[in-house]
Amino acid sequence: MAEIAAPASLGKASLPSVPAAEPFATAVLVAPATPSIGPAPSPVIAPDPRVAQWETMTGELAKMAERYPGRVSIYMKDLKSGRTWMHHPDDLFPAASLIKVPVMIAAFYKIRDGQLALDERMAISRHNRVGGSGSLKWRPDGTRLTVRELLVHMINESDNTATKMVLDRLGIGYVQQQFPRMGLLYTGIYEEGMSIKGGRVMHENYTTAREMTALMDKIYMGQAVDKVSSEVMLEILKKPKAVASRLAKGMPVGWEIAHKTGLLRQACHDSAVFLTPHGDYVITVLTGQNRSYSTAKDFITKVAKVTFKHYAGPQYYAKGGTRRKARAAR
Repeated sequence: MAEIAAPASLGKASLPSVPAAEPFATAVLVAPATPSIGPAPSPVIAPDPRVAQWETMTGELAKMAERYPGRVSIYMKDLKSGRTWMHHPDDLFPAASLIKVPVMIAAFYKIRDGQLALDERMAISRHNRVGGSGSLKWRPDGTRLTVRELLVHMINESDNTATKMVLDRLGIGYVQQQFPRMGLLYTGIYEEGMSIKGGRVMHENYTTAREMTALMDKIYMGQAVDKVSSEVMLEILKKPKAVASRLAKGMPVGWEIAHKTGLLRQACHDSAVFLTPHGDYVITVLTGQNRSYSTAKDFITKVAKVTFKHYAGPQYYAKGGTRRKARAAR
């Protein structure tokens, strides 16, 4: 086989020359400043002095309630902030004359439905005359009063004759049916419970501080039946009583109170809306198994004065409270 000679030019391979590389410039990269990823410092929030003042007041109320020798239930609500404070709010107590507040609301349901009118007149008779509180029992038979007048007597004087006349017109069964519409679960009304005797009855009218406060709150907010009815009821509750007692006693000048008291079978109560220049509030104080009614009334007044100090400020005690004309409410 013939050998093929390699070309002479390839006897020794020559590589092409490569120009010398220039030295690399050293680049220094400066990273941008990285923001801190840790938690930001929390802003300093100054404590609300109103909360501290509320806690001071309710702490004082709690001590008073714990020291009271009888049973006590309290429910209080600030109507601007919605803050509440309570002490045994769902304990059952004989309603006494507080039951007349839901009776009044039931009457306004019937008025709204066109089955009753505020100017309708009813006559006093032997059948509907009842002893106890109120002045109508002294009126002669045949005396005619409007429904509005009867409601004022029922709330303002806690008049038992007026209450009997209103209940007879409404029907106690109708009133019972309206209680769930009012949001009442534990408050009840019975024929036996309307008895004014001092001893125990088979079917008592019970209520709670929470439910009574809720009723007063609804009247204040215009939510009891409707806005117009609530306004009329609030005006009835605001009418001055014969003597300022319990929650109304010593009330600061310039304030208004819309309230209903109750006193029966060792129970002594008051449920009120306070209308003040410093904010409105509602409070119910129920007491039971009392050693004396005077002790219970004084206790309720002391509770009120603690709230006066909170809403009126230190000047309330600096001025010695208010000196109102003596009035008593049953």
